[in-house]
Amino acid sequence: MRTVGVVGAGVMGRGIAQVLAQAGHTVRLTDRDPAAAEAARAFVADMLRRAAAKGRMTAAEAEATTARVVVCDGPAAMADADLVIEAVREDMAVKTALFQALEGIVRDDCILATNTSSLSVTAVAAGCRRPGRVAGFHFFNPVPLQRVVEVVAGERTEPAVIDTLCRVAEGVGHTAVRCLDSPGFLVNHAGRGFYTEGLRVQQEGIADPVTIDRILREAAGFRMGPFELFDLTGIDISFAVMEQVYRQFFDEPRLRPAPMARRRVDAGLYGRKAGRGFYAYPEGRQAVPPDPAVPDGPVPPVWLSPAEVALARPVRDLLAAGGVHLDGGARPGPESLCLVTPVDTDATSAAVAQGLDPTRTAAVDALFADGRLTLMLTAVTAPEARDGLRRALALTGRPVSVISDSVGFVAPRVVATIANIACEIAQQRIAAPDDVDRVVKIALGYPLGPLSLGEAMGRQTVLRLLEGMQAFYGDPRYRPSAWLRRRVLLDMPLTTREAEAVRAG
Repeated sequence: MRTVGVVGAGVMGRGIAQVLAQAGHTVRLTDRDPAAAEAARAFVADMLRRAAAKGRMTAAEAEATTARVVVCDGPAAMADADLVIEAVREDMAVKTALFQALEGIVRDDCILATNTSSLSVTAVAAGCRRPGRVAGFHFFNPVPLQRVVEVVAGERTEPAVIDTLCRVAEGVGHTAVRCLDSPGFLVNHAGRGFYTEGLRVQQEGIADPVTIDRILREAAGFRMGPFELFDLTGIDISFAVMEQVYRQFFDEPRLRPAPMARRRVDAGLYGRKAGRGFYAYPEGRQAVPPDPAVPDGPVPPVWLSPAEVALARPVRDLLAAGGVHLDGGARPGPESLCLVTPVDTDATSAAVAQGLDPTRTAAVDALFADGRLTLMLTAVTAPEARDGLRRALALTGRPVSVISDSVGFVAPRVVATIANIACEIAQQRIAAPDDVDRVVKIALGYPLGPLSLGEAMGRQTVLRLLEGMQAFYGDPRYRPSAWLRRRVLLDMPLTTREAEAVRAG
C-alpha cells in the first residue's frame, strides 16, 4: 500500500489524506472541484505546521508529509494506486458510477474502498466488474482525532481485502474493527439505544431533556446526555441516521425513533447551529437551567422497603450517614414516608404490590446511586411527601433529580437498551463481542463498552428490567436478545464469544 488514492477532498477526504500521508503513504488526492483539492492540501499543510509548532513533529517531518499529498486532476491519476478510497457525497448513484469508472483505470489488484457511513457496501460493489475487491472503510470525523475505522465486508468482499485494510488502518494509528455490511454498520447501529431511549423517556413525560441529561451524566457516567449530543451534532442529522437505520432494519422496534424528533426537525430547532434546540444558546453559549432548589421544611422519618434488601442497602447507608431518621418497623409508621427500590416495575406498581399508601410513597434508583440520585414519584405521590423525601435524599450530600413514574427510572432503562442492542449486534455476527465493546467505547465516548455497561449493571438485572418493560408497556422494543438470555442462563459474560461449531469429518 505505497500509493493510496483519495477521491473527494471534503472534510472526510482531507482527514483521510492527512493520516495516510503521516503514516508514510503517497496520497493521490482529487476532487471534481480542483479548487477543493488544492484547499484540502493547504488545510493538511496548515494542520501539520501547527503540529510541528506544538512539538508533535519536526518542521522537516511536516514538510515531508505535506509533500506526500499530491493533488491530481482526476481519477485517471489513480492508475498506479494500490488502494483507492472514495469519500464523495452519500449518493448511491454517484458512488457506483465512480467505482465503475475507477475499474477502467486501476490495476486488477487495486483495492477499492468506500468511506460511506450509511449506504450498503454490497450495493456499491454490485455494479463493479470485480466486487470482491470492494469494501467499506469508514473513518469518523475528525479523522486525525477519532482513531476508529470500521472495515466493512460486503457480501462478496474477499477476506484478504479486509485483512489488508485492517493493516492499513492500524498502520495510520487507528483501531480497526471488522464488521459485516448491515445498516449503520457497528457504531451507528450500537449508538441508537442512547438516543432513542432518551427520546422515549422524554416523550413519556417522565422527565425533561435537562433532567435526563443530568441523570445520564452524573449518575450513569456518560460524558454528555442524549439531548446535549442532539444539539451538538444537529438533530436534523441525528434524526436522519435514526430513521435510516430503523427503516433499513425493516422497522425493527428496538431501533424505533420518537415522533417528537421529527417535529423538532420540522420546526428548525436543530441545536447549536440554529441557536436553539433542546437548550437555548444565547450568544452561542449553552444556557442550562439550575437544579431546582431543595424545598425548606422538616425531614420526616423514612421507611425503606425491604423488598430488595441487597439493592436497597447502599441507599439505607447513605440516608443513615446523612442523619435521616429511618423507620425500622416491618411496616411504615403513620408519620413515615415510604421509599421503594424497584427494578422491573414502576413506583406505582411497587407501592400497590407491597400494600403501601401510594400518596406517601416514591422510589429511588438504587442501581445508579453512586452519584446523582433519582427520585421517582408514583402517579399520586402527594407534594408534601415528594418534598419531604427530596429533603431526606438531599441530606446525603448528593444532587437529586425528581422524575415521574417509569419502569426502569432513566439510567437503568437507557443502559439496558444500549446493552440489549449490543447483544443483538453480537448475536447477528455483525461484529465480534469484544470488538463491539472496545470500538463503541472509543467511538462514542461511553464510560464502558455497551456490553460491559450491561455487565456492570448486572446481566441478570438487565434481563429482568427488559422483561419488566416489555410486560408493562407491551412494546417489542424491549424484547431481550437471545444473546443476553443465553448468557444469563449459562452465567457467562456478555462479551464471551460463542464456541466455534465443530464440523464432523
